[in-house]
Amino acid sequence: MWDLVLLQWINSRTAVLLDSVEKLHVIDRQTQEELETIEISEVQLVYNSSHFKSLATGGNVSEALALVGEKACYQSISSCGGQVFYLGTKSVHVMTLRSWRERVDHLLKQERLTDALALAWSFYEGKAKAVVGLTGDTSKRKAVIGDRMVEILLHYTDRTLKKCPDQGKIQVMEQHFQDVVPVIVDYCLLLQRMDLLFNQIYDKMSENSVAKGIFLECLEPYILSDKLMGITAQVMKDLLLHFQDKNRLENLEACIVHMDITSLDIQQVVLLCWENRLYDAMIYVYNSGMNDFISPMEVGELLLHPLGCSAHILPEKQHFKPKALFYSLCCLAGRAYPLGDIPEDLVPLVKNQVFEFLIRLHSAEGSVDEEVYPYVRTLLHFDTREFLNVLALTFEDFKNDKQAVEYQQRIVDILLKVMVENSDFTPSQVGCLFTFLARQLAKPNNTLFVNRTLFDQVLEFLCSPDDDSRHSERQQVLLELLQAGGIVQFEESRLIQMAEKAEFYQICEFMYERQLRYDKIIGCYLRDPLRKEEVFNYIHNILSMPGYSAEEKQLVWQKALDHIEELLVLSPGKAADLAAIHFSEQLESIISNLQVSLLCLFYSREGINQDLLHLPPCVTEQFIELLCQYSPDQVLETLKVLECCRLEETIQITQKHQLHEASSYLLEKKGDIHGAFLVMLERLQSKLLVLTQDDETEPSLLENIEDTLMKTIALCQRNSHSLDQQQREALWFPLLEAMMSPQKSSGSSQCPHSESLKSLTMQVLNNMAAFIALPSILQRILQDPVYGKGKLGEIQGLVLGMLDTFNYEQTLLETTTSLLNHDLHWSLCNLRASVTRGLTPKQDYCCICLQQYKRRQETADEIIVFSCGHLYHSLCLLSKECGVVTKGLMRWMCYKCNSSNKGGKLSENLSELKKGAAASLAQMSSESVLDPQQIQAFDQLCRLNRGTSRVRTPEGARCVMEQEIPAAGPCPSALQQPQHSPERR
Repeated sequence: MWDLVLLQWINSRTAVLLDSVEKLHVIDRQTQEELETIEISEVQLVYNSSHFKSLATGGNVSEALALVGEKACYQSISSCGGQVFYLGTKSVHVMTLRSWRERVDHLLKQERLTDALALAWSFYEGKAKAVVGLTGDTSKRKAVIGDRMVEILLHYTDRTLKKCPDQGKIQVMEQHFQDVVPVIVDYCLLLQRMDLLFNQIYDKMSENSVAKGIFLECLEPYILSDKLMGITAQVMKDLLLHFQDKNRLENLEACIVHMDITSLDIQQVVLLCWENRLYDAMIYVYNSGMNDFISPMEVGELLLHPLGCSAHILPEKQHFKPKALFYSLCCLAGRAYPLGDIPEDLVPLVKNQVFEFLIRLHSAEGSVDEEVYPYVRTLLHFDTREFLNVLALTFEDFKNDKQAVEYQQRIVDILLKVMVENSDFTPSQVGCLFTFLARQLAKPNNTLFVNRTLFDQVLEFLCSPDDDSRHSERQQVLLELLQAGGIVQFEESRLIQMAEKAEFYQICEFMYERQLRYDKIIGCYLRDPLRKEEVFNYIHNILSMPGYSAEEKQLVWQKALDHIEELLVLSPGKAADLAAIHFSEQLESIISNLQVSLLCLFYSREGINQDLLHLPPCVTEQFIELLCQYSPDQVLETLKVLECCRLEETIQITQKHQLHEASSYLLEKKGDIHGAFLVMLERLQSKLLVLTQDDETEPSLLENIEDTLMKTIALCQRNSHSLDQQQREALWFPLLEAMMSPQKSSGSSQCPHSESLKSLTMQVLNNMAAFIALPSILQRILQDPVYGKGKLGEIQGLVLGMLDTFNYEQTLLETTTSLLNHDLHWSLCNLRASVTRGLTPKQDYCCICLQQYKRRQETADEIIVFSCGHLYHSLCLLSKECGVVTKGLMRWMCYKCNSSNKGGKLSENLSELKKGAAASLAQMSSESVLDPQQIQAFDQLCRLNRGTSRVRTPEGARCVMEQEIPAAGPCPSALQQPQHSPERR
């Protein structure tokens, strides 16, 4: 931003502003756009008139008026007749707006030719600002500017050729012309001066071979975008030769089809196209130049011949076959090839000619054994569906035309003869033909006649049970034929019978749906191997969606219930979902009928079905009974999920089948902790008994004992927190006794698994030590009758293990305490060093009132400096509520740091500061209190001692954006200084 000193008008559209740093700003009035900025400090403008100095009154003026007088220049700048006069200390300067021609010439003198062209074009379009020197109407002004731009373009061309680097790589020369030629072409197209581009400028460019080649290549994007459609014959000839030499035939072909046919040498282009197999360009020349749409196909009829891919045809011509076919389809659709549309007056003629050509009985050069209608046959083999779609579009255009009706019937007869009487076509292709015919016959204004017997033959062909090949393809073809309206051509009962025999279940579904027999469709899904699992969605949709009658829904419901076992085998999870939603009231009858299959109803691959969690208790208990019989491993996981089972009855079921873990879980859930423990303890003791009785025990038994022990320990741990000391001992001591009893009954030398049992016993001791006092454990062991008779050596390992555990935990506690004390000592030492360090202010003024603290005169005012370097007056801090009285002492906090870090909520910060000090007081000492400065210093210390993860701003990351204010558009200085007048003395 700048301060305005003076404003002067040059004309009614342009103003000149002078700012306080002696810069002139040229402003357009209508758009308020700044066109140019000029520095005039060299003028040494005269300020201070006698009015502001008040010389007549002795200079006794106010300070404000004297300050204004320092920049007063009202009599030093004046405008008259489009000029602005500036009075300097040594001379008078006159500035005026340059004319449009002078502004362009100024850029030309600086050899900024591109900018000069851009400025001239802005004048041509009428978008330039501060325009001077253009008079007359718009056409005359454009003519004058256009002539000047032509001169600049010629000069630009000469300079480009002159400045071309003579030495160096060819790529350097090419890049030089690639930067220049598009600019010349752009402005010639804007001015619509094709004569200038292809005569004078092209002649100049032709003097340099590199410039000529780049010029021709630069024409390609303009031709492809249809900006340049007409080229002189000489340039077009050179373009063809250049692209041919560069072997860029595809680019050449793309350019030809976009050119105006009148600018082409037809003979030259046709010869070039046939020599280089540019078939798109050749077809374009024949069609656009001679209105001949048949000759391209006649010349290349061997390529449309059925034997066109045989050995005697040149391999390089085989790729023309798709082009010829696509060309035929475009002609029938009224489209020009390769792009555009055929003229409307020629469309009927072209279609008739192409029809006559395609339905020829034989080709001109056909052999004796050639099949009839070779062209139609080839088109059908190439793309049957697309060819028939084009025929359908063509039939739409041939309405109310007697000859067109004859053509339609004739082509349909040919299609039937070629495809039905020939075995070369696939079922899909034959189906496409009859789908096409069915759609044509279903139209209200249909005039075609097709023998119905042919549809029966097609049905027999598609539903042949002896042909297993292309089964899905034949079914899809028949389905499309029926959906297209061909169903009226068949007898429905016979169609369903043949579809069932051929296993076309989608056809059966289509027919049953027409007859509203939705229950029959369930069987179609179940018998279809590809769509079996879709039956669940179908049943659910019929039973839950509106639009079906109650009778129809009842039939579907009953059909699904009849097939419930088959549905269970198919997908247990989806069957469970279906049963939970639509058969919840019939679950008991389903259970009585299915038994084992009920497990599949409840379980899926992902686990138990969540929709069946809230069934009646009797159903759930019956399910658990079945689960205990057939899948006992899943009982426990199921019980953890189920919530609606009765505990007493379920416990009886699990105890009946001797599922100890499940029984223990239910007893614990019931609240009988001791009962649950006894179940697990009994299971553990039975396994330990087997271990001690058998000399040769399998390793799996030890693993089972360890697993059972871990589950029992977990049970005790879960419930010890809610039990008293006596109840805890009732859990842990029997468990310890159970683990020690095998070692007491048999000596350590006799038991082969004594080491493993000792290890497991130590696990019990380690876990129970968290809940039972160590003296109680030792006392209980020593009171044992066996060990009380002097056999302490047998438990020496257990006692030593307990002592080792105690020593380890004691060492760990001492080490942890030492580390914490060391960290606390280090933190307090750093805090003391930070707090006792001297403070240096960052500035010599108060950060609140912004006055130097030395100038304040109040005697009661104090200077406060914080560790962050900010300095304040005490009264200023009090005004911002940054002081708190604690125990008769004033505690201060930095206003600037806290307002920036905490959003300026100082009152909240003070309360937080008090809370933080109170917390520190509770941790450290009841007598010491940290003041706000100490807390702030401690925070700063924490920030300084952070690790390497602290984010740092790299040097040079900041930059200052400098923006140069351009002139009006690409214009140079709009002001000039044509003369200097000496100051009169």
